[in-house]
Amino acid sequence: MGLRVPDGFAITAGAFRHFIDSNEIAGKLRSALDRLDRAGYANLADVGKEARDLLANAAMPADLEAEVAAAGEALGPGALAVRSSATAEDLPNASFAGQHDSFLNIMDGAEMLTAVHKCFVSLYTDRAIKYREDNGFDHNKISLAVAVQRMVSVDNGCSGVAFTLDPESGFRDVIHISGIWGLGENLVQGTVTPDEYWIFKPTLQQGYDAVLQKKLGTKEKTLKWADDGQTYNYNTTEERRNQFVLNDERLIELAKTCRLIEEHYQRPMDIEWALDGNSNLIYILQARPETVQAQRNPHVFPQYRLGKKGNLLSSGQAVGIKVVTGTARIIRSAADRDNLRKGEILVTDQTQPDWDPVLKKAAAIVTNRGGRTSHASIVARELGVPAVVGCGNATENIADGSVITVSCAEGQTGSIYEGAAPYTIVEHDFSDTKLPAKTEVKLIVGDPDNAFRLSFFPNHGVGLMRLEFIISQHVRVHPMALVRFDELKDDEARAEIGRLTKAYPDKKVFFIEKLSEGIAMIAAAFYPKEVIVRTSDFKTNEYASLIGGAGFEPKEENPMLGFRGASRYYHPLYEEAFALECAAIAHVRGRMGLRNVKVMIPFCRTVSEAEKVVSVMAHHGLDRAVDTGLELYMMAEIPSNVILADEFAKYFDGFSIGSNDLTQLTLGIDRDSTLVSPLFSEQDPAPRRLVADMIRAAHTCGRRVGLCGQAPSDDPSYARFLVEEGIDSISFNPDVLLTGIGAVRLALQKQHEGTKPQRPTGL
Repeated sequence: MGLRVPDGFAITAGAFRHFIDSNEIAGKLRSALDRLDRAGYANLADVGKEARDLLANAAMPADLEAEVAAAGEALGPGALAVRSSATAEDLPNASFAGQHDSFLNIMDGAEMLTAVHKCFVSLYTDRAIKYREDNGFDHNKISLAVAVQRMVSVDNGCSGVAFTLDPESGFRDVIHISGIWGLGENLVQGTVTPDEYWIFKPTLQQGYDAVLQKKLGTKEKTLKWADDGQTYNYNTTEERRNQFVLNDERLIELAKTCRLIEEHYQRPMDIEWALDGNSNLIYILQARPETVQAQRNPHVFPQYRLGKKGNLLSSGQAVGIKVVTGTARIIRSAADRDNLRKGEILVTDQTQPDWDPVLKKAAAIVTNRGGRTSHASIVARELGVPAVVGCGNATENIADGSVITVSCAEGQTGSIYEGAAPYTIVEHDFSDTKLPAKTEVKLIVGDPDNAFRLSFFPNHGVGLMRLEFIISQHVRVHPMALVRFDELKDDEARAEIGRLTKAYPDKKVFFIEKLSEGIAMIAAAFYPKEVIVRTSDFKTNEYASLIGGAGFEPKEENPMLGFRGASRYYHPLYEEAFALECAAIAHVRGRMGLRNVKVMIPFCRTVSEAEKVVSVMAHHGLDRAVDTGLELYMMAEIPSNVILADEFAKYFDGFSIGSNDLTQLTLGIDRDSTLVSPLFSEQDPAPRRLVADMIRAAHTCGRRVGLCGQAPSDDPSYARFLVEEGIDSISFNPDVLLTGIGAVRLALQKQHEGTKPQRPTGL
């Protein structure tokens, strides 16, 4: 197959059995293991030592010793690795990885024979005995082989591990590679943080730049051999810590090699690799089946059921479906947000975009203010944690440091109870969930880290991918602070940006690369289904909270109705930053080959504004005349979009109704205002009439139209209304997707049966 493997030879399992038989110790081993306390393993250490002593005191058969010595001489001079491999290792359901011993940097024949003997002994390490017991293997039927290979010189090279799937989610279309400088033991032991790479298999085959994402590890230590034959952990130089261990050429070469190995074995594989620092060649050291994710069913959906509850402390709107118990941590301002410890429940007045790194520590989020579309709600959904928002009195009624239960499993109202309430989780398998045949059901996604997991949910693609989460979480810097870094007057912001972008002489490249990586991870997760990417829609106060942002944003009394969406893209204050967004999307579609990406423009107020934005996008690399497969969509979220839908259709290939903003602007309600928020309802006849008008107008113009909003999942009658009006697609947040699918299927069934939904007065 053309794979580069270190030269060597194998000492077979038959040779091991010959060793056992020659010393007549099989019966003694059986007797020792028969005495094992299989209830509590109280005597595991004694039984293990007895078994190991039997093998350690046994003599190598002369014929085996002679053959091994001859094979070693045939390899010639040089350091060798002597590695154990038991017959029960690397099975599809049990890897045994790390259960037996291996020996490195073996320099002569006598040392090699000793190492082989020690490998035989390691078949009975305490951990190996226990592992076999846990997996139901008969000790008497297990043998051990030994691989002897030339050492790859990684002192000045690197080494690592590759999985031919994503090891966290089990997503099969990527290759995940991790790597460090020096010997791989630092990686296995978790001593250092490695570099990480994700490569997309489909576009790798097609010859595109298939590297979806790269994460630079800290690689604090480098393990090397010293002249005395021992290994020492040296501090990695600053230059090497800030350098990826694999360049793009070597990375693609390794990824292609991993793909060949997976094809050969016809299953996901766990592969060890090394790059020889002298020859600069990549070697494959070992390949075994991946045994964790390959056995898991990703199509399982948990349902939380709450037991006896404590006193109700506070309640609000529920986000998600989970129940969490834990310690409440009251955070009253940004100054004390770092008091939150991992796994605690964040209780605060409201969150801000620059809190995102802190929010990742939270097991749940509780806020006094905000609604289902608030920052806290969006972040909670992306992180997969429950949230209760708009409580009003949470910070007053919940004691700091107290144990509480946050429940989002009781419908639209989320509750916070005193104490740790018991709960159970019922798992539902949606492997056979059937999607509606007519109306498409799509997801709303923003966090690249959750994309692979969400790809297993039944869906027709992504109807709304928000860029805001990627910018606030992965970029963190205001794009204009990168464009005009040399003009920054904020010394603290300059220092922080300098730290984040130290590997990027051109600061703009940092933004383009991070944004394109985030988009690519989500686009790959749902490939080849469409992923509609909405360009940034931060408000001025949200942009200002990004690093270096305060100096580039005007102060507005009502940012919700101010300098946002399309109005920014052609304005001198932001156009240079919008050019970076366009460059990132163009890179994902063109260089990376993820042509399932479509682009959507938010908050486009006028037809002349639509014309300007489309022209600006073409100027910055998103030109439909050049990229003939590119499609541009517009968010229909302003009454003017509905009234002049036929005019906007001249510039856009489709529409997505943003029911939250459309309701807000139709009813004249600031949905973040606690005083008037009870009047906010997508069910009100006025916004519903505009939704119906928009669907009809889009179809009259030959354009597809979808909707992104909470109402269809909250109320099946709203889903029936949309289906009856002929909506092409409905996009749901992941936490309500299955409910949404059920609502759409029911609506289609009722439509087929001729039952009309109850239409509101005025429609």
